[in-house]
Amino acid sequence: MNSGHAFARATGEPPGPNQQSGGLSERDRRILDFERQWWRSAGAKEQRIRELFDMSATRYYQVLNALLDRPEALAYDPMLVKRLRRIRSTRRRARSARRRVT
Repeated sequence: MNSGHAFARATGEPPGPNQQSGGLSERDRRILDFERQWWRSAGAKEQRIRELFDMSATRYYQVLNALLDRPEALAYDPMLVKRLRRIRSTRRRARSARRRVT
């Protein structure tokens, strides 16, 4: 049982949008669901980000990056979050290595 449902049972009130699915908001869940897709081009993905989430690609990736550090996201989709964390870590190491070389 997630914390939102426990709250609802304890208070008799329905869980709020930030209490459902283990504390993830609807937007957070939509972002994780969106990340499961594979894209042939970055441009198409960025356009879809603007359409679906009404934010720039830069802001989207900032939100996604913060979301990956949340235990609720890991509980929601463990395989996806672990894969995205590995990708993030690999890219950080590559950037760090490039900085040391230059």
